[in-house]
Amino acid sequence: MQFGLMEMWTAMAFMAKAVSILLIILSIISIYYFIERQVVFARAKSKSKQVAPKLAQLLKEGKVKEALTLATKKEYKVSHLACVTAAGITEFLEGKDVGLSIEQQIETAQRGCDRAQNIFNQELRKGLHTLATIATSSPFIGLFGTIGGIINAFRGMALTGSGGIGAVSQGIAEALVTTAFGIGVAIIALWCHSMLTTKVETFEAEMSNTTSQVIDFFVRKEKA
Repeated sequence: MQFGLMEMWTAMAFMAKAVSILLIILSIISIYYFIERQVVFARAKSKSKQVAPKLAQLLKEGKVKEALTLATKKEYKVSHLACVTAAGITEFLEGKDVGLSIEQQIETAQRGCDRAQNIFNQELRKGLHTLATIATSSPFIGLFGTIGGIINAFRGMALTGSGGIGAVSQGIAEALVTTAFGIGVAIIALWCHSMLTTKVETFEAEMSNTTSQVIDFFVRKEKA
């Protein structure tokens, strides 16, 4: 009996085939989210590197409205630093327009930055929950294939009337392959999730630092 992929696939039970197809789909989804998130992160990082020094310079010069105009440009919509800065400045200026005290303006600016950070953070984390679900569920999905393989092994014994290794080897191999496949998909998804989570945490730290810098600018503005 041969154990090539085609021969094994032909001999697989329906349950094992369904599990294998499902695991292939889950692995494709994992790789897709990993690549798609990498593209999103690269764009955010690139645009932020372009706009951050310009915003810092404008705020240093006291050109608040000019900084807001720059931060809200369409080309910087994907920049996490521009979004946080724009939210803080917008809330500060709107508070000033309605006659809030400088302390209240600073508080509203802080809340505006925090809201923008939370919203952008949700965008950055898109797909991470799916990856986590795939990582935790894939081994259990693979177990269904294991069950299918064992059933196939017993069927081979029943058909041949023998309990020899030749009668059960195909089913056992099928069970082991689907189990290994499930674990492999889980490892891929877990690795992707870990890598992306680390990068999201870096973005969160950068947004928190930007929030502090914007609020510090308004505090210094008040003292001046």
